[in-house]
Amino acid sequence: MEAIRWYSDPQNCIDAVAALRWPHGKPTCPKCGVAEGERKHYWLKTQRRWKCYSCRKQFSVKGDTIFEDSPLGLDIWLTALWMLRNCKNGVSSYEVARATGVSQKSAWHLLQRLRLVLKDLKPAKVEHGPAEIDEVFVGPVPSKMHRSRRLRMKVGGHGGDNKIAVLGMLDRETRQVRAKLIPEVTREVLQDEIFRHIERGATIYTDGHMGYDRLRLNGFVHETVTHIEEYVRGSVHTQGIENFWSLLKRTLKGTYVAVEPFHLSRYVDEQVFRFNNRINHNDGTRFAKALAQVAGRRLTWNDLTGKEDPKDSIPF
Repeated sequence: MEAIRWYSDPQNCIDAVAALRWPHGKPTCPKCGVAEGERKHYWLKTQRRWKCYSCRKQFSVKGDTIFEDSPLGLDIWLTALWMLRNCKNGVSSYEVARATGVSQKSAWHLLQRLRLVLKDLKPAKVEHGPAEIDEVFVGPVPSKMHRSRRLRMKVGGHGGDNKIAVLGMLDRETRQVRAKLIPEVTREVLQDEIFRHIERGATIYTDGHMGYDRLRLNGFVHETVTHIEEYVRGSVHTQGIENFWSLLKRTLKGTYVAVEPFHLSRYVDEQVFRFNNRINHNDGTRFAKALAQVAGRRLTWNDLTGKEDPKDSIPF
């Protein structure tokens, strides 16, 4: 309630975004790149934007951010970001629509754009470990489908052919997790991701999947636990990354219910951000960290719905 009251003032919203976007306190024109320290920008009070002294173009705090070209006010954007970041199991578009007064379709687009903000573009590599690695399959449950839909999708049994594989890595030292969609759970795909995110010589804990069977030959200290026989053997287990999987599934099944494969990666990024910032953070610091990442990211409606490139059904 305190956040909603504070961000109900448009000027407070502009000041908050400007302070995190330009930490030095000097607005920079996104058109020509001239900062206010070099030339004095004009503040247009009635329009709540600046006019660049150099190129004579007007720009607002929304320019070159996830908010660009949005008719919605920053008060709605920041309220939705606060709700998304601080709801443990996520927040649905219907709930945001009821809280902010916008349509459900607008709330859904707004949340998808905010999820893009939460993506970590440069995750740090695991240097020494130990690290837990596991994969999970996310998708429809045929036994809970209507018969007509099950026949239309041509699924049966457990529906494994219609599920999407997600690979996760948990650094036990930093308690940071990395997760991404992968096309298949073959040895080549799994170990290529391991080589990209984990330094040689690190200790790795996995289950008995055959896709991890040659890690020792590639310079890693590899320990496995066979779930048919046991789940924990001393420090050898994958309970940490499985905890993340339980949170992800609870979010997808309990809050979002039906997530299309085309959009799944953003929901995974949302849960990764929430998991990685659960310790030593409160609602305010989590919100500030997310708000500091809004610059330089765009997600248009055509990109979101796949109208520009319909061939890409899953963004790996």
